[in-house]
Amino acid sequence: MDHPDWTPAELLKLSGGYWSACALHAGVKLDLFSHSGTLAELARATASDVRGLEMLLNALTALGLLDKEGERYAPTAFAAEYLARSSPRYLGYIIMHHQHLMAGWSRLDEAVRSGAPLRGRVSHDADEAERESFEMGMFNLAMQIAPRIVGQVDLCDRRRLLDLGGGPGTYAIHFCQANPQLTATVYDLPTTRPFAEKTIAAFGLSDRITFAAGDFISDDVPRGFDVAWLSHILHGEGPEGCAIILQRAVAALEPGGMLLVQEFILDDSMDGPLFPALFSLNMLLNTPQGQAYAQGQLEAMLRAAGVSSIRRLEIALPNGAGVMAGVVV
Repeated sequence: MDHPDWTPAELLKLSGGYWSACALHAGVKLDLFSHSGTLAELARATASDVRGLEMLLNALTALGLLDKEGERYAPTAFAAEYLARSSPRYLGYIIMHHQHLMAGWSRLDEAVRSGAPLRGRVSHDADEAERESFEMGMFNLAMQIAPRIVGQVDLCDRRRLLDLGGGPGTYAIHFCQANPQLTATVYDLPTTRPFAEKTIAAFGLSDRITFAAGDFISDDVPRGFDVAWLSHILHGEGPEGCAIILQRAVAALEPGGMLLVQEFILDDSMDGPLFPALFSLNMLLNTPQGQAYAQGQLEAMLRAAGVSSIRRLEIALPNGAGVMAGVVV
């Protein structure tokens, strides 16, 4: 069971839960977790009002993300590891992506009534700052999950990987690190190229991972691969869009090629687990036709695209995520 034993107190805790989230978002946006100092010093560093900043600092201390000793505030060890910009484990990009989504979520009732998104797609229509939060937020998430997946997917006999809709290339990087014989191509929108090339170069893999620009709905996809990885792209499309994506992925593969699809997967009853069910609402708010899909729906899509030997890999992943695998004959 994902949900608590409901009481009035739990219900009100859920209703007001955004207060804590907004305090966290403000702290990340002001980069408070990269600094230590007195209230006056932090107010100068962040160009903030002293009264307002003191309230935020005390709230973040109450949340356990800052330590307060006398007049000085400092990030906790956990906050310094995950919320300081200089940390290699920085999660601020995905947190800022969540912050950008909040305005839409506050109008969810409007989207439910209309059945239409309340804004354009981040990948296509966002400004540079919001796109950076999205692309590098996906990097943040993938860095948490990729090592767990890569260690349980055998690619020792594969030579060329297509990371379709691969964003900054995080999965291509991890698959190549784990498989020295592998080269990869990240295929995504042209606006993604700067993030991908910077990230790939930072891992020293520019000689093995290339970037190809295009739209996997409207443009041709490179061919000649023996494994294709599709991570969290199907949920951005309706069934017709998913069919196009899978057809292009299958066409990109040589006979015997392996197709791997990661998604937040609903039960076939569509009413759980909790995160995929909520994530489907996020797609309602932010895409024209996107949604989370059930395992049975994904299996049917893969079969229709010409994929056989379909199975769900036994990998325990957070938030109801799962990896479907199959072979192109």
